[in-house]
Amino acid sequence: MRRKYKLTISFDGTDYHGWQRQQNGITVQEIMEDVMEKITGVPTPVTGCSRTDAGVHAETFVCSFFADTTIPAEKLPFVLNTLLPPDIRARGCAVAPDDFNARFDAVRKTYKYQILNAPFGDPLLRRYAWHYPVRLDFGKMEKACAVIRGERDFRCFMAAGSVVKNTVRNLSELRAEKAGDLITVTATSNGFLYNMVRIIVGTLVYIGNGKLSLDCLAELLTAGDRRLLGITAPPQGLRLCSVEYEL
Repeated sequence: MRRKYKLTISFDGTDYHGWQRQQNGITVQEIMEDVMEKITGVPTPVTGCSRTDAGVHAETFVCSFFADTTIPAEKLPFVLNTLLPPDIRARGCAVAPDDFNARFDAVRKTYKYQILNAPFGDPLLRRYAWHYPVRLDFGKMEKACAVIRGERDFRCFMAAGSVVKNTVRNLSELRAEKAGDLITVTATSNGFLYNMVRIIVGTLVYIGNGKLSLDCLAELLTAGDRRLLGITAPPQGLRLCSVEYEL
């Protein structure tokens, strides 16, 4: 019987060109669809909750797809994990309503970004944190989070190349935490623009190193000019942590 499934996976994005299929490199979607075809015997399109950039990771990534299989939903992750590479793991599966869409039905997503603010890099974190050796003013970064947080037009935090017309988002949570040399930025929103979290992190770093003035930040946000803010932080520090749905 053909049913819609909601599948939760995790992946290390280091060796992938993001989630969405493309011609210039292997992607997580390509791997998932190839494995699902092996299980079902027919091409099985898989919809992901987010596109994710090359090198970005996911603790919790939700997929949806139709499949005709006798494998019970709760057993499907075990079968998938025998076929998936070790840097992608299925974690849970359930039957979903036919109209469920992993991408468009998501109401909130939470990302975390790690910065290793230390003189020397850590080989154990090189895939999962941005090594930034110049000492940052963490207090200013915390204050900048409060200025950026909220519902506003975030077009200044969107990379070029996006076709999104409505750039208003509700960034309900943006906070920075520090444990030793590791700074973690957490961002929760009802939606994210292209490279939005990475540009926010780059801006926080520019505030922390004095390249941008905290006093002028609110004015820069109102101007809406991407060129006035910080760099786009590298991808390896970013991971998708949770995706929330109403159902």
